[in-house]
Amino acid sequence: MTVIEHDITTQPEQDTTLLTVSETAAIRLQSMMSEKELTGYGLRVFVSGGGCSGLQYGMTFDDEIREGDAIWKAHGLQLMVDPVSARYLSGAIIDYQQDNMLAGAFKIDNPNAASGCGCGHSFKAKDDQASEDYADYDEGYSGGGCGSCGHG
Repeated sequence: MTVIEHDITTQPEQDTTLLTVSETAAIRLQSMMSEKELTGYGLRVFVSGGGCSGLQYGMTFDDEIREGDAIWKAHGLQLMVDPVSARYLSGAIIDYQQDNMLAGAFKIDNPNAASGCGCGHSFKAKDDQASEDYADYDEGYSGGGCGSCGHG
């Protein structure tokens, strides 16, 4: 059995349009990684069970590529999405909106969402496959409130 070690900086770019990251969002994320001194990291975007609408978005800085990940770059930012999350994020757009000098927020516009919570952090998928995909999560598909907007 051969073990292959992955270094995120040497992974080949995949030509994919799984999801789009705006230049503004990419710049903000790269700035955050620089502030935290996260050299060699990329952005992992994922969906998990929970939230007030059934599924919730997640983003984290990661330096580990997992089997089956879709990997590509957008505006110089390395992106990774696992295969299950990819089904719910295909065609989505991540943007960063600066509300004022002190605050800003990432926003995900997702064509796979049938509905969403007022906070924009959780959504109900158009297909009902999510209840099966995330049945093993403790919080369950129906969720218990996202905590961001007070709904749920």
